[in-house]
Amino acid sequence: MTSASDLASLAALLADETRAAMCLALLDGRAWTAGELAAHARVAPSTATGHLHRLIGGGLLVERRQGRHRYVQLAGASVAQLLEDLAARIEHRPASPRGLRAVTANSAMRRGRTCYDHLAGRLGVAVTDAMTHTGLLDQTSGFALTTAGLAWLTDTAGLRPEDLRPGKRPLARGCLDWTERRQHLAGLAGAKLCETFLGNDWVVRIGSGRAVRLTLNGKAALRDLLGLSDVN
Repeated sequence: MTSASDLASLAALLADETRAAMCLALLDGRAWTAGELAAHARVAPSTATGHLHRLIGGGLLVERRQGRHRYVQLAGASVAQLLEDLAARIEHRPASPRGLRAVTANSAMRRGRTCYDHLAGRLGVAVTDAMTHTGLLDQTSGFALTTAGLAWLTDTAGLRPEDLRPGKRPLARGCLDWTERRQHLAGLAGAKLCETFLGNDWVVRIGSGRAVRLTLNGKAALRDLLGLSDVN
């Protein structure tokens, strides 16, 4: 049984703007160095190290070592889901202009981004809607792949059957999109689809952040696979 103090301790980890900024950056699913996170959060390296120790100790992040280098990343998909769920419950108010670069970056994030290891933003929601309308996803009582959906993933989208074997992670689940306020596909199927999109260069990352851009080949693939022709 989770105690009130345990819940308060977890909430306290995110009740700091620097730690929150680090966690949001790590939603791209990749491993970052302490120096990279320090630069992103605009704090001194020593300050970043202290915050990272708290996040690791609290179970939100894990540390990976490769040779002399140390990296940190989210402790797993459940942490990413927690962060996205919290972000989706924030009342987003129109922000005052912060310069062309900031406005451009914000627009790119809304068009398409990775949410830990699956597609989100308007792109992720459009793919999810198309899968639902064509009978590949069933959202009437939860969020589940249909028999046709499983066949589509392997026969049409090119996933290997062994990639979709049930395990600790659900095959499909809905993730509330914090910009669109609607569900996009997460879970194992969402992760493998995102991996396929990136591997085939149907989407490419914009800079070093979470935003992704749909390529011309990606537009053609969405048209052929799902009949989508109006995704930007």
